[in-house]
Amino acid sequence: MITGTQGTNGWYTSNVTVNWIVEPPPLSSTGCDAVTIVADTPDRTLTCSADWSGGTHIEVRIHIHRDATAPTAVAVPARAPDSNGWYNHSLAIAFTGTDATSGIAACTRSTYAGPDTPGSSIAGSCRDQAGNMRAASMTLKYDATAPKITTLAIKPAKQRAELSWRSSPDTGSYQLTRSPGLKKAAESVVFSGSGASTGHTDRGLKAGRKYVYKLTATDVAGNRTTREAAFVARGALLNPAPGAEVSAPPLLTWTAVRGAGYYNVVLVRGRKVYSAWPSRSRVQLQRRWVYRGRHKRLRPGLYRWFVWPGFGSLSEGRYGRMLGGSTFVVKK
Repeated sequence: MITGTQGTNGWYTSNVTVNWIVEPPPLSSTGCDAVTIVADTPDRTLTCSADWSGGTHIEVRIHIHRDATAPTAVAVPARAPDSNGWYNHSLAIAFTGTDATSGIAACTRSTYAGPDTPGSSIAGSCRDQAGNMRAASMTLKYDATAPKITTLAIKPAKQRAELSWRSSPDTGSYQLTRSPGLKKAAESVVFSGSGASTGHTDRGLKAGRKYVYKLTATDVAGNRTTREAAFVARGALLNPAPGAEVSAPPLLTWTAVRGAGYYNVVLVRGRKVYSAWPSRSRVQLQRRWVYRGRHKRLRPGLYRWFVWPGFGSLSEGRYGRMLGGSTFVVKK
């Protein structure tokens, strides 16, 4: 008679006691005493043999397989973390183990694809041939959501662009590229900074040239998002951008000149159609106006405008060098 906890595949998962019953009582026997197996064994062979009068001899052999020890189990991710200890896209996790006695029967597999978490425990296990099971787990940091750039604005200034931006709080760093780039490169990085940065001034631009800026925000998990903005560089004349199309009377603005008390602004459409002497470095055009006694209106077409700084009193007519000229187009 055999007593013990039976597992699977003919294995026992506890101490095994073997009691031999020999009837009728033999004249002699060998190996028929009760035995308790307390150690794991892949194959313990027990033999009971008995002899009776008349020369009768019987021998019985049994095999005991005992494995009461759970296998080892460990999680093996399919790849290392993507960035700074974080995973940022679907991760396959295989659990693997060893078993010294009965051998591994199966281990679980898992795939984690969210939700985002700074610490999630992924459970798995391995089972041996005897049916013993060992649980294991893996803790991971997961973030598959890219930061968001909420605003990217460009304020024109003389031969420079003043960029400002905002993004979601999870942004860890920024990189700003410009096309065309520096020193005739097609594209160059003009700024790199931490997530605390809010802007950058790009200098040395060529007036009238179109530049494309790309701002990339990256979080600690390596997720990134990019936002793009185009910009036509200005000289001293800032707004509208050279060649810009407008549907309403534009606000003309330019770089202020130190010491200037006023400015002369001239608008040309084939011939001079407007002149003004504002004290500030801006003037708002109107839909209709009077120039040299004639009524004018802002008709569709190409306009050129020029600005000179004035010094002293207006009656002196003392002007400095022309700040520059630019164009805009009134749409039909």
